[in-house]
Amino acid sequence: MQYMMLICETEDDFKARTNEKKEMFWAAWRAYHEAMVGAGVYITGSALQAPSTGTTVRLKGGKRLVQDGPFADTKEQLGGFIILELPSLDAALDWAARCPAAATGAVEVRPVLAM
Repeated sequence: MQYMMLICETEDDFKARTNEKKEMFWAAWRAYHEAMVGAGVYITGSALQAPSTGTTVRLKGGKRLVQDGPFADTKEQLGGFIILELPSLDAALDWAARCPAAATGAVEVRPVLAM
């Protein structure tokens, strides 16, 4: 079964991608990615640009409302996603716990709906 991990990162995490800590930040992610690929569970994934680059669209009364920035102002914002092929939710949770973002933000795990 495929599981999606929604990676929620803090503002400091987003800053660490490009500041003086970027080598440490990306080294942890490279090691995590290599572990998933080596285990044969990695399907796809990608980091997202900062929340400030996002645009939210809603329909109200048949009219399109467009808002710059993230949907909600929270401590953590969606920073990326990973899709893994795993035998169980427990296995997905194990991989989520190993995710570098789990130490500072949050990792939400959901089964992918097979269509």
